[in-house]
Amino acid sequence: MAKWLITLGLILVAAGLLWPWLAKLGLGNLPGDIRIERRGYTFYLPITSSLLVSAILTLILWIFRR
Repeated sequence: MAKWLITLGLILVAAGLLWPWLAKLGLGNLPGDIRIERRGYTFYLPITSSLLVSAILTLILWIFRR
């Protein structure tokens, strides 16, 4: 269990460090991402970005398990 938590932590740190670079690629502003902006309130639901990241991670993990 400890190995999984450490691995998850490292993945989150890597994602945080790479976020500015990924934002330049358009990740987070794809069609299908929902953004509602009101005065004093912003709601953001990255549906398409989440699906894309999930598909890429699934492919990478599938390749490494072989």
